[in-house]
Amino acid sequence: MVDADSGWDGRAGEARTGRGTRDTGGTWGMRGARAADALPDRRVAAPDSRVALPGRRVAAVSLVALAALATGCEPGTATGAQDAPPPARPTQAAAPSPTAPVTEDAKPRTAPPPSPSASTAAPAPSPDPTTARPAPEPSTAPPPRVLMRTGSETDRVRELQARLRQIGHFGRNPTGYYGSVTADAVRSFQAKRSLPVTGSTDEVTWGRLLAMTRVPKAAELRPPTERPLAAPDERCLKGRVLCISKNSRTLAWMIDGKVVSAMDVRFGSEYTPTREGVFEVFWKSRDHVSTLYDTPMPYALFFSGGQAVHYSADFAANGYGGASHGCVNVRDKKKVAALFGQVRTGDKVVVYW
Repeated sequence: MVDADSGWDGRAGEARTGRGTRDTGGTWGMRGARAADALPDRRVAAPDSRVALPGRRVAAVSLVALAALATGCEPGTATGAQDAPPPARPTQAAAPSPTAPVTEDAKPRTAPPPSPSASTAAPAPSPDPTTARPAPEPSTAPPPRVLMRTGSETDRVRELQARLRQIGHFGRNPTGYYGSVTADAVRSFQAKRSLPVTGSTDEVTWGRLLAMTRVPKAAELRPPTERPLAAPDERCLKGRVLCISKNSRTLAWMIDGKVVSAMDVRFGSEYTPTREGVFEVFWKSRDHVSTLYDTPMPYALFFSGGQAVHYSADFAANGYGGASHGCVNVRDKKKVAALFGQVRTGDKVVVYW
């Protein structure tokens, strides 16, 4: 740093030019002082130095300082210049960052803060595949058309029952009526084949059943009874006999060992059981009415006291859910009417297990 009392700054310029332009010499002297302050001081000067620099040397030093500033060199801080503010650094255009966008004036834009989806954000927890599964899309295919259901009564129902019986799902003879027993048989078939268990026969169930069975024969479609006939008791093999089996719950009208007709029957309850053994028909009464219970007993064929074979409207309506007071009830009115016309007084009656 050059002392402000130095004798060369103003006076040296005035003496060098030989003119009375003190301001000019002062200006050059001040420029030299400023340039000297800006130059790195590689030589530490004593604070009280009063050595005057020659004018040409001052000019040279000033030119060097100006050249240093023009080229952008950063000068070091001179010792003893703590009071002077440091020179401002020349601004240099920073190279654009490869990731920061460059504007028209080549200044890098400030990078936006990272979004939550950036790599610095914590990854969202993935759902557990065992607990979070996508909901299945609803099926747009229409359900198969239902062909038969509970309450149907057609020849196709009779064929359904016969086919189910062929593969062990229907234990009775076909009746043509789609009741609870038929619905249970269809459910059993559907469950075994991994089909929707509905109890109704739709197109898929019917097609699968047709593929597994054969066309039923006439005797399979219209057997003499709903239940299969039991093997006849040997006492039924000769003569004219009403052969009645409690085990199969059937009545077979037989002549000399040949079945003429057959029908379903039910018996008395445990409190009023139907008697077993060999009997004879001793009385026929077409429009009989019970004097004990005041109930109709049409086409009655009496064989043991007040017990007779006759038509029962209750049996026809409710099936095996009820019982008689000891009589042998028949639910097929046409069949028992034909039987009444064929049986004679004195014909044998065999009731057995």
